[in-house]
Amino acid sequence: MAKNLKELSQLLGLSQTTVSRALNGYPEVSEATRLRVKAAAEQHNYRPSTRARSLATGRSMTMGHVIPISTKHEMMNPIFSDFIAGAGEAYSKAGYDMMLSVVPDDQEDSAYRAMARRQSVDGIVVHGPRENDSRIALLQEIGLPFVVHGRAPVDVNDYSWVDVNNRRAFARATKLLCDLGHKRIAMINGLEDMDFAMRRRQGFETALAQHGLTHDPELMSSDEMTEHYGYEAAHKMLAHKNPPTAFLVSSLIPALGVRRAVEDRGQRLGREISLITHDDALSYLGNGGDVPMFTATRSSVRQAGRLAGEMLVEMIETPGIGPKQTLLEAQLVLGSSTGPAQI
Repeated sequence: MAKNLKELSQLLGLSQTTVSRALNGYPEVSEATRLRVKAAAEQHNYRPSTRARSLATGRSMTMGHVIPISTKHEMMNPIFSDFIAGAGEAYSKAGYDMMLSVVPDDQEDSAYRAMARRQSVDGIVVHGPRENDSRIALLQEIGLPFVVHGRAPVDVNDYSWVDVNNRRAFARATKLLCDLGHKRIAMINGLEDMDFAMRRRQGFETALAQHGLTHDPELMSSDEMTEHYGYEAAHKMLAHKNPPTAFLVSSLIPALGVRRAVEDRGQRLGREISLITHDDALSYLGNGGDVPMFTATRSSVRQAGRLAGEMLVEMIETPGIGPKQTLLEAQLVLGSSTGPAQI
C-alpha cells in the first residue's frame, strides 16, 4: 500500500509532480502515463488527500448545501437524508467533501456570497426551489456553480437541475383513482409555494378536469409534510358531511398519518378509503414487502441526489459545458391501499 504521494512516485519511478498531475487530469500528461498512474494508485490503494488535491487543482474540493434554520428539521427527514446520501456517493467517488451549512432564513443569500468570496466550496446544490426563487439569479450573478434539486418557475434552460416529473406523476395517480370510480378525492400536499407541490397540484387538477370533475377546496390541504399533518388533515376531511373516498398524498410520511386517521374511524385503506402516495423508494422508510402498503408514485430520491452530485462534479471539472437538465419519470406502483369506490 502506498501511504503517500512520495511512495507512489517511487514505485512508479516518476516525479511527484507528474504523478499528481496525472491523478488530477492535467492535459500535459500523456494518456499512457495517466492510465499507468491511475492503475498503480488503484493497485496500491492510494487516495490523494483532499488537501493535496486542493493545492494541486486550486479548488476547495468541497461541495456545499445551505439549509435555512426554518427547515433545519429536514436534516432528520428521510427524504433529505436519502438525497444527501446519494449526492455524497457522487462527491466521494470524485474526491470531494461535503459541507452542510445551517443559516438564518434572512442570511441565506449572504451565506452564498461568503462561500463564493472565501472559495470555501466549489459548487452548491440548491434545495426546495420556490415560486419567485431569487437564489438562482444570485448564484448566476456571483458565478458559483450550482445544481437545483427540483425546478423553479423561471426559464428552465439557463441553469442545471434534476427533478421528477411531478405533474405527470400526480395526473397518472389521479386518473387511477378516477378510473376506480372515486369522485370525492382529497389532496394532502406539501407547501404550495414550493415548486414540486405546485406541479403536483396542477397534475391533480388537470386529471380531475379530464374526468369531468372539479376539486373541492375543503378537500385540499397544504403544509409541511409530517405524519401529524397527514393525520390532522385527513381527520378533518373524513369528518366532512360529504367526506372523500380517496386521498392523494405528497409523501409517505403524511400518508402514514392519513392511514392512522382512517383506522381511527374503523375504516380500512383499499376498502372504504383509497390512498395513493409519493416517494415509496426511501432507504429507511419502506413501503412494505412483496405487496406494498400503499399504491405509490415511485421515484428514488437517492438516485436524484447521486445524479445531482455527478452533474455538479462534471460542471466543476469541465468548465463551459453549459447547463444540463434531468427529468425523472415516476413509476406508478400498485399496493394494497387502493380499490374501487364503495358506491
